[in-house]
Amino acid sequence: MTVLRRLIGEVLRARRMAKGLTLRDVSAAARVSLGYISEVERGQKEPSSELLAALCDALDVPMSQVLRDVSALMEIQEQSTIDASIALAAGSDSVGVR
Repeated sequence: MTVLRRLIGEVLRARRMAKGLTLRDVSAAARVSLGYISEVERGQKEPSSELLAALCDALDVPMSQVLRDVSALMEIQEQSTIDASIALAAGSDSVGVR
């Protein structure tokens, strides 16, 4: 099962790194502690909508884009899970059949 906070963290980290920003840069711009942002990026903390808005502002990216990115990642992971389940089921159908 995919944990939403982990995907949010992955997207925020990728956006930050793509812009060449440090945690310190984002922390100062968002007025959020560096440690807390680090926990969000690692998927250990789930940001409130207010915190997510502050981080998006600091990264100069619309929150709607971050949420679309998270949704796209979730869709990929869900499809992988479905594909794995289908493959597992197909494999168990042929067990013992020669």
